[in-house]
Amino acid sequence: MAKLVVTEEETMLADAARGFLDEAAPVAHLRGLRDSGQTRDAALWREMASMGWTGVLIPEAAGGSAMGHAAAGVLAHEMGKTLVTSPFISSAVIAATALRQVADARANAALASIADGTATYALALDEGSKFNPAGTEMTARRDGNGWQLTGDKTFVVDGGHADRLLVLARTDDGLTLFDLDAGRAGITRDPRNMIDARDAARVRFDAVAATGDDVLGTVDDGMTVLRPALEAGQAALAAEMSGLAAGAFAMTTQYLKDRKQFGVPIGSFQALQHRAAHLWCELEVTASAILNAGRQLDSDPGDASLAVSLAKARATATAQLAVIEGVQMHGGIGMTDAFDMGFYMKRARVSAEWLGDYGYHASIVAAHRGF
Repeated sequence: MAKLVVTEEETMLADAARGFLDEAAPVAHLRGLRDSGQTRDAALWREMASMGWTGVLIPEAAGGSAMGHAAAGVLAHEMGKTLVTSPFISSAVIAATALRQVADARANAALASIADGTATYALALDEGSKFNPAGTEMTARRDGNGWQLTGDKTFVVDGGHADRLLVLARTDDGLTLFDLDAGRAGITRDPRNMIDARDAARVRFDAVAATGDDVLGTVDDGMTVLRPALEAGQAALAAEMSGLAAGAFAMTTQYLKDRKQFGVPIGSFQALQHRAAHLWCELEVTASAILNAGRQLDSDPGDASLAVSLAKARATATAQLAVIEGVQMHGGIGMTDAFDMGFYMKRARVSAEWLGDYGYHASIVAAHRGF
């Protein structure tokens, strides 16, 4: 069983990340991007790359640090605390993990471009209102020695600005994963600013030409490459949600100390103390589930499904509890746009749907346990 103790290296990584993000990307930074209609900060991404964050899952031979999934979770958790907007999960986690499954020169070159921050990726997977890779209907029809991809993808997180797209399409006898330049002829992107001020896009593929060089892995067996990447992304997203829950909790407890009624801090009221204590307990249990998922992905990635889905389900529920309690315990100001708690609530809502909602992951946990 994985040892659920944070290592000294992970603690140092978290401290360094917190120090940088508190200065470079506080929640006020997100508000500024939102108010100016922007959804990314290219300079911030370059700084992350210079610190090695973009190569956390990339082998040293390709310019990365290969620190592992638990370390990626540490970074994602710290980003979640201040609601950092970056393609970290899409590029440094999902795309990097998918490319690592393919041992060839092209994949290594792509990994190097992620590690140095010159290329970003988005996952073009969802087609309906819910996460359902097995239900992919987009087609890749044989055309000579290649394919023509036709169909629409929705909710492509980070898709408005990504340089490349990982695209899952249905081929003759299964599903195939393609790695395509986002500017290729026939690809049309419709960027959308989501409610949490992050970038997503609806992407249309109109007879987009692809060759064998664009295939990641084996034709008709794309899930062999994509599944580990999805689980890596789900674990990192769970860590980010845990971070946003911790950020909301810290904001709420500080308010309980500062706000006074009847001449005393409202944090002295026993009813509010009980609610805060319950939320703290949920945060701690969820943190253990997330660390376990990272450890499992590092030690036995082929058997990490249960741990990852448990982490994502718990993180979804805990983040929802944290933002609801935060709004309620702040009273009327918690509902105003001038106050930052609303940003946490919006991010929690979007993150709950990305890469599978609570019901999706709870059903996986139940199946693993024989229900």
